[in-house]
Parts: sequence; C-alpha cells; structure tokens
Amino acid sequence: MAKKKHEEHENHERWLVSYADFITLLFAFFVVMYSVSSVNEGKYRTVSDSIKAALNPVNSTPTSRLPFAVGDSKPKMINTDMASANEPVIRRMKEILKKIHPSLALEMPDIKIVETGNGTIMISLPESILFASGEARIRPEALPFLKSLAQILIELDRHVRILGHTDNVPIRTAQFPSNWELSAVRAVMVVRIFSELYEVPISHLSATGFADSKPVATNDTPEGRTKNRRVEIIILEKSLTEETLDSMLPGNVPPALPF
Repeated sequence: MAKKKHEEHENHERWLVSYADFITLLFAFFVVMYSVSSVNEGKYRTVSDSIKAALNPVNSTPTSRLPFAVGDSKPKMINTDMASANEPVIRRMKEILKKIHPSLALEMPDIKIVETGNGTIMISLPESILFASGEARIRPEALPFLKSLAQILIELDRHVRILGHTDNVPIRTAQFPSNWELSAVRAVMVVRIFSELYEVPISHLSATGFADSKPVATNDTPEGRTKNRRVEIIILEKSLTEETLDSMLPGNVPPALPF
C-alpha cells in the first residue's frame, strides 16, 4: 500500500533571512560612513585651526621677524646699525665704479646706489651701460664692472634679484614681441653672466622682467624714458621677507646716495 504523500509546508517567513542580511549590511554601511565622516571632520578641524592660527596669530610673537617691534620708540637705531654694516660694501662699489668709469664712457650720476633702511642695497644701471638699444646682449665694456660686483656678491653671500625695466615705447621684433620679453631676457642675461662667467651661486640669483610697469620717471620726455630703461641689482639683507622686498620696488625707495 503506497504511503500518503505529505503535503509540503509553505515557508512564509523565508523573506526574513534576506531582510536580516539587508539590515546587517545597511548597519555596517552606516558604521563605515560614520567612521569616515568622523575622520574627515577631525582633519577638517585640524586644518581649520591651523589656518586660523596662521591668519590670526593671537598668541604668537611676529615682531621677532621685524627689524623693530611695533611701537618701538627707537627703530632708527636698528636701521642705522644695518646701514653702518653696509658702509664698507657701498665704499667698495663706489671705488669700483670710479675705476671703470673711463671704460664705460658715462657720467657718474647715471649709476645710482640706493641703500634702504633695512640693510638692502640697490644698484640701478642705465640701459646704455649694459645693452645697446633694443638688444639683450651684454656690452663687453660692462664686463669689468659685473666681474668686480660678482666678487662682492660672493663675499657677501646674499640673495640677489635682477630686475629688468623698459620705457613705454613698444618693441615688436622676432626676438622680442614686447617689452616684457626684452626686460625679462635682459635680467636673465645679467644672471647668466654672474653665474656662468663669475661663479656667483645660481641659488642666490633670480631674474624678473617688469617691462614699463615700474617707471622711475615720466615717459613723456626723452630724458624720462632714458631713466626708465634700466636694470636694477638688488642685494638683499639676509633676513628680508618677500613683503619687505616688494616694498623696495620703484616708488618705494629712498633717494640715491651721492658719490
């Protein structure tokens, strides 16, 4: 006699297994998301606090980087010390200029030495000393001066910025499409002379072209345009910041020292 087939029981709770797996995965997902968000928030707070501390140094002492403290009643004493430290350098430069003056066939006032109160020295050389009009090749007559100056730069072990300037008369040649290229290449040529011929450390040198953006005289007269076509050699005091350096650009420097 055949057995009576048992009727299969239908499992209505089978969906609970899948639902439990889904809930477990969802819980794990939220745990991971919470952990990641907590890490990012911590990093964000750290970065945020660092930025705030840099921009608002409440407890810092920034005056240690300045030549004198804000409100100091004797700032000139420190500036005088810096100036006195540069006096031998200034004298040597003047002696060099006087020796090479005949070979340059130029009047002495064409070369200016400016000493700022923060110990920086600026030498302003007119275009005619270093270059022919519209060119960037160093004149051979200028090499003795650049060589002597390079020896001083090596001894001082300071950073030096070479700044090229032009007047506002446009130049359009195959080599120099504008005054920007002319001023920049002239500054670079002086840097190359110092580093490649006279062994001034290249890490101490930089070159910048300003075209006609930093005039020292009016461009409405031939005399003014002549003064604006120049190369400036800035010998930095070792502790200077970029902000201090920018303040020494044309229009922010004292009158040239007399010879």
